[in-house]
Amino acid sequence: MFRAFLYLPAGLNASFLRHFPCTFRIESSRCSPHAVRVSHLANARKVFDTEIAALRAVRTQLDRSFDAAVTGVLQTLNQRGKIVVVGIGKSGNVGAKIAATLTSTGTASVVLNSVDALHGDLGIINDGDVILALSYSGESEELLNLLPAIKRFSVKIMALTGGPKSTLARHSDLVLNVRVPREACPFALAPTSSTTAMLVMGDALAMAVMQARGFKPRDFAKFHPAGAIGRALLLRVSEIMRTGARYATADGHLTVKEALLAMTRARSGCLAVVNERNKLVGVFTDGDFRRQMSADEHLLSRPLKSVMTPRPVFIRDTALAVEAVKTFNERNIDDLIVVNARREPVGLIDSQDLPKLKIM
Repeated sequence: MFRAFLYLPAGLNASFLRHFPCTFRIESSRCSPHAVRVSHLANARKVFDTEIAALRAVRTQLDRSFDAAVTGVLQTLNQRGKIVVVGIGKSGNVGAKIAATLTSTGTASVVLNSVDALHGDLGIINDGDVILALSYSGESEELLNLLPAIKRFSVKIMALTGGPKSTLARHSDLVLNVRVPREACPFALAPTSSTTAMLVMGDALAMAVMQARGFKPRDFAKFHPAGAIGRALLLRVSEIMRTGARYATADGHLTVKEALLAMTRARSGCLAVVNERNKLVGVFTDGDFRRQMSADEHLLSRPLKSVMTPRPVFIRDTALAVEAVKTFNERNIDDLIVVNARREPVGLIDSQDLPKLKIM
């Protein structure tokens, strides 16, 4: 049962409504949680679909201007110049991320606050720099007011804008068109598809420049020394492996029982099996023991060479830690034996050590 209450201004009564025919729709304040959830999911999918369509549209707009932009950035970097990113509002936020991506991939970049610029921060700019100006409309007043001051420097202005004929575009040396068919906002007010398009265009520029410069993973690691990426790319296997008493090796003639005691002393889940010349020939793990124990009551007295896994997976001590991580992921193993140039076991990497080392 529903009740509707209508409050009329003082002096008016219900007969007043006869002069204004209208239809009232009364909805329950209660609704199915499932219905609400489906509605939210539908709205979310609509946003995804709209922004994906926007990116496809911007992709089709790519032309030789993008090639020119990459060439211009490369020329600037070769002359020891940098990229100065400037934008207002949401475009400024996107610009900060683009600048961070450029910098982390070896392209020197800074963010210039458009308001502070007119109060001394123009000192960031040097002749020969590239100005990456972001404004979807191309008519942002704060940014346009800054252009005359920027043009006093010998710089190249590249505009990221959805207005290829805007004031910003007309006063720029090069335009990267990020015009989108529509925003994901139902009122077409909140920057959504447009900021996503700007962000992806910035990523495309950064990645194209990075590849054109021959930027390598080790170069990337130089700028991320404190993170997991840097550790994985800079550290070598020899720096993270277990050595000395923390890993076990044994001759193939040793019994399984003796091998288990050696693994226990080393607190290790595996043991490297070597031949008479100390070359790696196999591996024996606690998993191997558990799998064979029920089928062989004499297992403890068997020689290692009869129960070991021959041709084990191993890695060189000079390899990068990231290669060890890749091997663990691809081969689905728990322990990785480390060998030197003569294929002699010199250490062990336990997969459980990697999170402690903040490599995984």
